[in-house]
Parts: sequence; structure tokens; C-alpha cells
Amino acid sequence: MTKVLIVEDDRWLAELQADILRGADYEVAISPNAIEAIDTIDSFKPDAIVLDVLLTGSTAFALLHEMQSHADIAGIPIVLCTNTAESLDIDTVKHYGVKRVVDKTTMYPDDLIAAVRSAAG
Repeated sequence: MTKVLIVEDDRWLAELQADILRGADYEVAISPNAIEAIDTIDSFKPDAIVLDVLLTGSTAFALLHEMQSHADIAGIPIVLCTNTAESLDIDTVKHYGVKRVVDKTTMYPDDLIAAVRSAAG
């Protein structure tokens, strides 16, 4: 079973995303912030990460920088799920392993599943 880590500080949204992905037969873990996400990545070993850009504390980019400094986790595919999707150019975040950018304000449940499926291969 494909494992997906959701890094989202809005607990309600994180649970909603987890339910959607579990319904599509993914195993899901949730981390509310970037610091906790590193520990969860080490223990859960996700096949893909759904990452909110604007996290409480440090941003997604701090987590992405940290991941790039560790060869064992640098290649995990990332789906950025954000309210700021229109301001992100996929070409500028590709080098972080970002495979898809999903706009929270317009997405449907199937959009999240399709993005994870596409990113995780």
C-alpha cells in the first residue's frame, strides 16, 4: 500500500484530506508542522508527501530545504497543496521534488487523489 504523509496545520483539512486518500486505498499519516514532519518521514517512510505551503512556524520551503540535505529522503515526491497556487511556478519548485501543485481553493477530492497518484507513480 502506498504511504502518504500530509503536512498541514489545519487539523480539519488534514483529516479531510486523509479521509479522501484513505478512501482511495492509501495509508496516511498527518504532521501539523515541518519539524514534526521530519520525524514522521523517518518513522513512516512515505512514498509521497502532500505539503501545505503556509505552515504555522516554518514554511514548507524550510522543510523542502531540510529534505534536500538528506539523500535518503530528498527524492520523495511532493504535492504542494496551497491557497497560493497561482503564485507558484512548478518549474521553480521542481528541484525540490515537487511533482504537482494543487490549489486548495478550487480543488475537488478527485484532484487530490489524481495529484498523489501522479506524483507517487
